[in-house]
Amino acid sequence: MPVSPAILALNNAHSIELSWLDAERLDSLVEQSFYARKIGTVEAFLLAFDHTAQYDSPNYLWFSQRFPRFVYIDRVAVAPAVRGRGYARLLYSDLFDKARSAAHNLVVCEVNSDPPNTASEAFHAGRAFDEVGRASILHGRKTVRYLARAI
Repeated sequence: MPVSPAILALNNAHSIELSWLDAERLDSLVEQSFYARKIGTVEAFLLAFDHTAQYDSPNYLWFSQRFPRFVYIDRVAVAPAVRGRGYARLLYSDLFDKARSAAHNLVVCEVNSDPPNTASEAFHAGRAFDEVGRASILHGRKTVRYLARAI
């Protein structure tokens, strides 16, 4: 997935859920990702890492300390104008296929519980993700639920 200003803008429009990035950091993340896909000119995108990444995210590190092999969904965003068209489902399905073909059997992610992200909670519950932990991050400014799905 070539990084474009539109991908960066969509990410940063959702910085509360995803965390703000600058162009250099996003380029670096895409370069080392296991999976990086976008739909359209950037109506939606998903970025994921496997257990071999050199990634300093506290959420990624939480999983790496507990699971020997996994694919971690770091960020997914869908532009407000195209929500409800199944783009997130399509990206997840494609990621699951790629993970299976690489002999992975676990896909993990985190969802904000404070501040709440009820749409993401419902989306992941509908895709058979189960809670495997919780944490307070960013000096207590955010609480997350850690989720996992066997594939």
